[in-house]
Amino acid sequence: MIENLNKAFESRIRLGIMSILMVEDRLDFITAKERLGLTDGNLASHTNSLEKLGYLIIEKEFVGRKTRTSYIATEKGRKAFKQHLDALEQLLNGS
Repeated sequence: MIENLNKAFESRIRLGIMSILMVEDRLDFITAKERLGLTDGNLASHTNSLEKLGYLIIEKEFVGRKTRTSYIATEKGRKAFKQHLDALEQLLNGS
């Protein structure tokens, strides 16, 4: 049923970010940018949206003199994404 789809994952970018995080424990900014073919601003905007929803955590740490940004899916985010996928599957199966 379409009302069970999560609006947070209507964006292909947020869908891509969460898809990667469902199989990897953490995703760094550079890898995410390259794998999804995004600009810095586009990736930052979408990850900030997911963070505000409580679906991922943004971690920043220093490596030498540079900052490394990483993303980690929260339990809430994993559950919401799984429910979204289940709703898609039900919609496709007509049940």
